[in-house]
Amino acid sequence: MVLAADAGISFSETFLAIVEFLEAAVHTILYLRQVYPPEAFVRRKKYDAPVYQSRHPGLNEYISGALKAVRDEMMLGHVDKVIVVIKDGNDVALERFIFSVKGMIEVPVQGRDDPIQGAMSPGQLAGYFRSFLVKLGMVEGTLRELPIDDGTSFAIVLEVPEEARPTASQQGDPPPWMPAVLQHSSEGVGDDSKLHVVRALNTGVIDLSMMVQESEAKLHGARRKEKGKGRATDED
Repeated sequence: MVLAADAGISFSETFLAIVEFLEAAVHTILYLRQVYPPEAFVRRKKYDAPVYQSRHPGLNEYISGALKAVRDEMMLGHVDKVIVVIKDGNDVALERFIFSVKGMIEVPVQGRDDPIQGAMSPGQLAGYFRSFLVKLGMVEGTLRELPIDDGTSFAIVLEVPEEARPTASQQGDPPPWMPAVLQHSSEGVGDDSKLHVVRALNTGVIDLSMMVQESEAKLHGARRKEKGKGRATDED
């Protein structure tokens, strides 16, 4: 269904658009934080903003499949947060890129393709996604250096509302959701972790916000490294 430029976006279109944005964001995060070598990515544009896309078919398939499963859970109201966690070789979280999704309205199944009165248009939503991606591209300047080695990896973590569990993706590909390591989730945050709020958006259908959390383990490691450099300088 094609909407006029000023028509409100539908319930279904909102979730499709958010997942499309998340896919661009995940690829860009992996490039910016150097989880994989720069040559493994190609620069592109999305919403007229610079983004990066992996060249590796297997990685692309994993990200796309995971986010399609996220979309299915979103449509059922089972998503509270989507987290891209970057972890070291010991499976310890270093950074968490947190996309918080808060449902605002309930729409009957038969009306999910109809424009919603008061919701922003697809064009307006694309403009907000552009601002999210621009802010994401600048986030490196606010974060400490990420210790990268051969064991560095990432995972996509789905957090659901209390007493809920994923149900839409229990069959097929990707495999069923598995329980996440607590330390990879937003609940596994230490007292000394640091949170950076990047952007927030009210679509008229759901609220979406993006935050970056530097873990306690990462910050403690960075401080030890800085102190070590200080001692070396004193002894010279």
